[in-house]
Amino acid sequence: MESATATRIQEHIGDPVSDSPEVGREKLEEIFQDIQSDFRFDHELNGCLNCGICTATCPAAHYYDFSPREIVQLLWTENLEGIYDAMQEKIWACAQCYTCAARCPFDNSPGGLIMLMRETAIKHGMESARNVLRPFSRVMLKLISTGNQLSPDMITADGFADWGPNVSKIDAPLEILRKAIPMPTLNTTKTAWEVNLKTSVELYTIWEETGVLDQLETIDENLFDVITDIMDERRDDLDDWLEEQENDDD
Repeated sequence: MESATATRIQEHIGDPVSDSPEVGREKLEEIFQDIQSDFRFDHELNGCLNCGICTATCPAAHYYDFSPREIVQLLWTENLEGIYDAMQEKIWACAQCYTCAARCPFDNSPGGLIMLMRETAIKHGMESARNVLRPFSRVMLKLISTGNQLSPDMITADGFADWGPNVSKIDAPLEILRKAIPMPTLNTTKTAWEVNLKTSVELYTIWEETGVLDQLETIDENLFDVITDIMDERRDDLDDWLEEQENDDD
């Protein structure tokens, strides 16, 4: 009689039958502490009746292996291994529509809690965060370098193939169309509107002081280096401009 070959799903982080590397208890506690210590945590998690209303009304739950109720239960019971496991994939399925928060009888906000978990995943440089954010590198570069998230020259048929027939509109003469828009767009397709030099440097300083750039370096070091070079150049340009203004006043 042949013996059957059994396989089973990993039941906990570091399961000896799994190829996943072991994650120490200290690391799991550190991750949970980063989530729990955020001032928003106590506002987003008040308790859980396990009623399932959040999951029943969640658009993402209809299409993905995702449940807002599961996320709340993991955090409510401080299931450290379950929290870590959810941060590898499930938290990225949330559309951040906050229907869950609107419907919860306990005034929980599963969407808000997922936002905290996402931020923590970025802080700890998890591979799931790298994979999710990698396609947005161009948008992040455009935002930090120009102050605009999207510009017409970024919209190409190759980049937006899922738009179907509507993508043909991108072949329109954008340069001519931009000149017809009665607002300070600089008549260019490279940016949506003008962000002056001083504002650009101020935005960079905010991202720097609030730790956004530190998190970016954790996720994409190459993009961090490019943005740092751009903003160092912008700061030098602003210093030169201010010096010129002082000389003119004299």
